[in-house]
Amino acid sequence: MSNRAARSPRNAEKRRKKAGHAIPRKKASGITGNTIGARTKAKKLAGQRRVAKAKAEAAQA
Repeated sequence: MSNRAARSPRNAEKRRKKAGHAIPRKKASGITGNTIGARTKAKKLAGQRRVAKAKAEAAQA
């Protein structure tokens, strides 16, 4: 059994209503934050993009 308490139907309804009132915002386009995990992920993605760019340039030449 999980440690979380079960959400009551009333609380679930309140959460849905609040979500409906929320202003829609654009999702972050990249990873935000300066944590070790975020920096590692950003580094990995940068490497993948660099390889993809090199392959694209090699294909054109």
